[in-house]
Amino acid sequence: MTDTLAALIGAQDTSAPAIGAPGRDWLSYGGLADQAARVAAALHGAGVGRGDRVAIVLPNGPEMAVAFVTVAGVATTCPLNPAYKEDEFVFYLEDLKAKAIILAEGESGPAHAAATRLGLAIIRLSVEAQTPAGSFALTAEGNAGTADTAAPGAEDVALILHTSGTTSRPKIVPLLQSNVAASARHIGASLALTPADRCLNVMPLFHIHGLIAAVSSSLAAGGSVWCAPGFDAMKFFGWMEEARPSWYTAVPTMHQTILARASRNAETIKNVPLRFLRSSSASLPGPVMEQLAATFGAPVIEGYGMTEAAHQMASNPLPPRAQKPGSVGVEAGPLVRIAHEIENRLVEGVGEIVISGPNVTPGYEGNPEANAKNFFEADGRRWFRTGDQGQFDDEGYLSLTGRLKEIINRGGEKVSPLEVDGVLSAHPAVAQVVTFAIPHPKLGEEVGAAVVLKEGAEATEAQIRDFAGERLAAFKVPRKVVILSEIPKGATGKLQRIGLAEKLGLVEQA
Repeated sequence: MTDTLAALIGAQDTSAPAIGAPGRDWLSYGGLADQAARVAAALHGAGVGRGDRVAIVLPNGPEMAVAFVTVAGVATTCPLNPAYKEDEFVFYLEDLKAKAIILAEGESGPAHAAATRLGLAIIRLSVEAQTPAGSFALTAEGNAGTADTAAPGAEDVALILHTSGTTSRPKIVPLLQSNVAASARHIGASLALTPADRCLNVMPLFHIHGLIAAVSSSLAAGGSVWCAPGFDAMKFFGWMEEARPSWYTAVPTMHQTILARASRNAETIKNVPLRFLRSSSASLPGPVMEQLAATFGAPVIEGYGMTEAAHQMASNPLPPRAQKPGSVGVEAGPLVRIAHEIENRLVEGVGEIVISGPNVTPGYEGNPEANAKNFFEADGRRWFRTGDQGQFDDEGYLSLTGRLKEIINRGGEKVSPLEVDGVLSAHPAVAQVVTFAIPHPKLGEEVGAAVVLKEGAEATEAQIRDFAGERLAAFKVPRKVVILSEIPKGATGKLQRIGLAEKLGLVEQA
């Protein structure tokens, strides 16, 4: 059994195409292996090796995809959102205990400033003209010390991501090589991926969805990935014509904007028939699933994933089985069960969704309290609590009935209300703040904040939003700030996030 990402990729036909991009030649699996050897030499030469943590801050595209899979064959990858501000980078780099950071040649923005402040080894990535997609050179600025040059094994950490939590700090999720390899195989099996398949990737590659569902599962199956430089609905159908994909994976908001442009691109849809479309990271409205299937003449496979599961937990099956709108499908890799929401036991009916399997993280790093709360033993297995409530129908299809946590899911981007609270609370005019979800027709949820000003202080909604915008990535900035004399409280006097949008009249009545 191949239990590392490098072993899965190394087993493929070296002459087959692996990585593509707009206007670039294809990088073959043989070329990818050569690139992996160059990355290993560069990292080892910079004093970085097995067990060391390497932050990767690059724009979306073939270099980011290849950097992830090749660095994972040497060290531990820590992809970060390039949109973060300097203070956010400082927090994440310190929290991750990063030893080095990979930045594009000439990059001198917030990530570089943060890395310089922390004294990290900076490794520059440069691309020569006319080289295949995903080919690059790494050049170290300084040396990080000594390195373990042994190849990572199944129990080494391949990937670390942060997940927003209801605690004041985002939680660190380490995913082992075996977790990532298992998830790549699970996704490949549920989508019946073969070397003939090609994925058009529009997902960000600092997020579990793009890293595992698009890139890792394709390469583990010997297929190819055509890497767009991000998502752009205006360019999507042109990319389809160039890439000739058999599938793409996206979040619901992307699918909706693609649908809005589909009628004027009917010829492309006809010329580039898709085997299936995939949706994940947020609930896909049933009518959107049906419209996508009718427009593309292909099944829409909705998946249910999360970072702690190295992405996929459940998936709507391919034909001839049904794809049920409003359901996230059947278990697709790990065991999926329903547990009592408080007691550590499995139950029938409605309850908290729990999972157990080879793709599940061994536990949050440095957070015994979160591990005690989220993992339990029952029926001879270790189960992870997802924080989602749901139930199975009589055919084994899972439906989500609500979220037990207060995390805001803005089109697949998870926002911790407590993190936003902390930033807004630092505004000199703000006395009290509570961040909450506002239902949104396309994104699912939008970020809102209720604020009480200090006595005698003045601040406008725009000023508070500008203050947040200087300190938070754009997707975390509240789109609506309501200034109140008092924030509604629950019966116990506790500030309540859930239902606050309705209490404040911010929900459109149907």
